[in-house]
Amino acid sequence: MQETRLDTARIRAARRVIDPVFLDTPLYRCEALGSGLGCTVSIKLETANPVRSFKARGTELVASRLADNASRAVVCASAGNLGQALAWSGRGRGLDVTVVASRFATRAKLDRIRALDAGLELVDGDHELARERAAAIARYEGIRLVEDSLDIETCEGAATIGLELLDTAPSFDTVLIALGGGALATGVGHVVKTLAPAVEVICVQPLGAPALTHSWHRRRVVTTDSTDTIADGVAGRRPIPAVLDDLLLVADDAVLVQEASITAGMRMLLDHAGLVVEPSAALGIAAILEDRDRFAGRHVVTIVCGSNVDVDAYHRWVGATPLHES
Repeated sequence: MQETRLDTARIRAARRVIDPVFLDTPLYRCEALGSGLGCTVSIKLETANPVRSFKARGTELVASRLADNASRAVVCASAGNLGQALAWSGRGRGLDVTVVASRFATRAKLDRIRALDAGLELVDGDHELARERAAAIARYEGIRLVEDSLDIETCEGAATIGLELLDTAPSFDTVLIALGGGALATGVGHVVKTLAPAVEVICVQPLGAPALTHSWHRRRVVTTDSTDTIADGVAGRRPIPAVLDDLLLVADDAVLVQEASITAGMRMLLDHAGLVVEPSAALGIAAILEDRDRFAGRHVVTIVCGSNVDVDAYHRWVGATPLHES
C-alpha cells in the first residue's frame, strides 16, 4: 500500500497517551442483528465512554501535546461530538477550550459541551461556517486550531480502533465505517489495510451529505452547496484534499444510503442490540439493509461511533412500538 499521512508506530504509541477509559471498547458478535440482516454482524461499541463517541481518542492526543506548550488555549469547530471530546480532554489538563458550532446543532451535544466548562460560540449557519469562524478565532488570538480529520492526531487517535479490531475480533471480511470528515475512515482504514489487507473497507455516508463519497469516486474534491440529513455528525460539504488523498489509499468502496435506511438501522440497533444511537452510528447497518446480497454470508464489523442524540428527535425518527421481538 502507498503511504498515507498516518504512521502505524505512532498509532501504537498513541494507546499509551489516550486515557484508558476510551480504549478497548466492547466488541461482540450480535446474533440478533445477524439474523435480521442475513450475515454475521459484530459491533464495535464506541459509545461506552464519558463522551459517548470515538472522538476523544483523537482529542486525548491533541490535549496531551498542548499541555506541554506555553499556550494552553485551543479552538475547534464541531457538530457536537468533537467539541464535547475536546472539552473533556482539555478540562482534565487545564486547557482553555473554545468550541464553535452551528446554532442548529443537536441541543444535547451543545448542552454537554457547556457542562464540560468549554466556551461555546454559536454561528447562524452550518458546520462549514463554524469551521471558518474557528479558523478566524485561532488566527486572531494566536491559539491552536484543531481541524478534525486534517490534524493527524484526530486520525491516528481514531486509528487505535483498528488495532483493537484486529487484536480482538475473530476473522472478519468487511468493516463498515461512517464517513464524515474522514478521520475515522482514514484512521481505521489505514490500520486495516496495513495489517489485514484482505479485509474490505467500506465507507458509508448519507445520500443527503455526499461530498466525500462523490470525491472518492471521482478522485478529486467535490463540494456541495448544502446538506439534508438527520446524520448531523457526518454532514460536511467541503472535503479536505489531504484527507481525500488518504481515503483513496485505504477505502475499497464508498456508498451512500437513504434516510429511511438510517432510521431503520437505528431501530434495529435498538430492537436487537438495546442500543440508542445517533444517526451516524447506524450508517453501517443502513448499508447492509440497502444491499443485503452483497453482505450475505460475510462477517461484517460495524463501528457504532456515537450516541449523543436528542431524545425527542430520536423518538420521532425511531418511534416507540417495537418492530420485532428480540
